[in-house]
Amino acid sequence: MDSVEVSLITCSPHEEIYSLYGHSAIRWHDGDQDLVFNWGMFSFSKPYFALRFVFGLTDYELAAYPFDVFWPYYQQWGSSVTEQVLNLTADEKRLLQEALAKNLEPGNRVYRYNFFYNNCSTKPRDVIESCVKGQVVYEAREDYNPTFRDMVRECNRNHLWSKCGNDMLLGLKADFKTSRTEQEFLPMNLMHDFARARIYANGEYRPLVKEQRLIVAPGVQRIEPDFILSPTEVALLLLLLSIGIALYEWKRRKTMKWWDVTLMTIQSLAGIVLTVMIFSQHPTTSVNLNILLFNPLPLVFIPAIIKGKRRKWGWVLLTMLMLFAIAGVFQSYAEGISIVALCLLIRAIANLKIKE
Repeated sequence: MDSVEVSLITCSPHEEIYSLYGHSAIRWHDGDQDLVFNWGMFSFSKPYFALRFVFGLTDYELAAYPFDVFWPYYQQWGSSVTEQVLNLTADEKRLLQEALAKNLEPGNRVYRYNFFYNNCSTKPRDVIESCVKGQVVYEAREDYNPTFRDMVRECNRNHLWSKCGNDMLLGLKADFKTSRTEQEFLPMNLMHDFARARIYANGEYRPLVKEQRLIVAPGVQRIEPDFILSPTEVALLLLLLSIGIALYEWKRRKTMKWWDVTLMTIQSLAGIVLTVMIFSQHPTTSVNLNILLFNPLPLVFIPAIIKGKRRKWGWVLLTMLMLFAIAGVFQSYAEGISIVALCLLIRAIANLKIKE
């Protein structure tokens, strides 16, 4: 075991949506083998993949394969690959070897993926910690206390529509401050913590990492363009259209039913998605205050709008908007959603004030 090197491998993010958060793996390197143990394997082709992902029922898989197959993939995307050689004893390496073999068994290699709590970053950490004969002591980071939403937003900073979608789906629990352990769902945070961690055993401390190497230097990354307009710009166009339609209605003393029905349909469709997410196993989607405004309730009132009975819906929408505004004290909303709420407020006022 003295000739064996065991390392935590950290790959920096690249600009594909599924890789915006980076990646972690374990490298096992001796004279005969140079393998990477990768907990990030999945297949889009599996039956009902999208539906299972929505409900938090996605299964990922551990695979072991040559390290020379692993790192070129990240090099071609411009990601850096960093190796942290672990300062383990021969007995600890042997325990880790047994644990990796156990995890590779057919009944163990597939696991239920959880974006925040059980992913390609937390899996290597947990296996490594379980094989240390002593206690891994981490250095506190008093200047870093983000929420899950803060970290997800930072990773999606170049992809505004992805950030907006995540903010719509993440609920109230995503706005709580996170612990050091929770922050390690991001590989770059885990690498930072490993670099400063120590092992306490037999009354002595030793560094968890004895050497850090840059296997692949960061390259040039191409940022794929999003939709030409940002969520805020689309929301502002919607607001201008809403104001224009409201002024036209006020002048004619007659509301445009089709506009109400269009907005109510969009509002309800978004609400159906959020309602479904209540039953998801994703830990931060069950309590989502966006549902106070985006829910299936508008579908119930569409027939009344078509028949010209507008005032009841006006009062219901106004109540929903008030509750949504109050809830904004507790939950952070997606970019542009406040402007969309203003558009709906204009519709509520129009339905209450314009007398045909």
